[in-house]
Amino acid sequence: AEDGIRDAQESRGLGDVYKRQTIDCSERGLLLMRVRDELKMTIAAYQTLFQSSVTFGMRKQLQSEQGKGDLENRLKELQSKKHDLEERKIELLNKKEAVEKRIQERKNIDEARRLEEVEFLKYQGQHLETFLKSLEQQQK
Repeated sequence: AEDGIRDAQESRGLGDVYKRQTIDCSERGLLLMRVRDELKMTIAAYQTLFQSSVTFGMRKQLQSEQGKGDLENRLKELQSKKHDLEERKIELLNKKEAVEKRIQERKNIDEARRLEEVEFLKYQGQHLETFLKSLEQQQK
């Protein structure tokens, strides 16, 4: 309200200056009035620009707030999916370790059987050699 009163008083005071200048020198008075009119138009343009920018800013803020909720929901979904995938990864790693352990146990068992069989075959071979040698000696 005070700004409006001050503007009105300044406008009246400047109007008086324009009148005096027009009386003293008509060209100067007309030039001052033209400058005044250009200033009013420039101020009006800036006010319009300001209002447009405020409206634009508010619209963009609303859009970003709306988009923010969507992004937050998407973030929650992705975090949940990440958690599920991490659990799945742990599960699969545990299965892999169990399978590798079983494979190693089977290898160890198979290796032990092979060694046992080789030992048995060596033992059997020695007995056969001994038996053959004894047969040869009996025949002589």
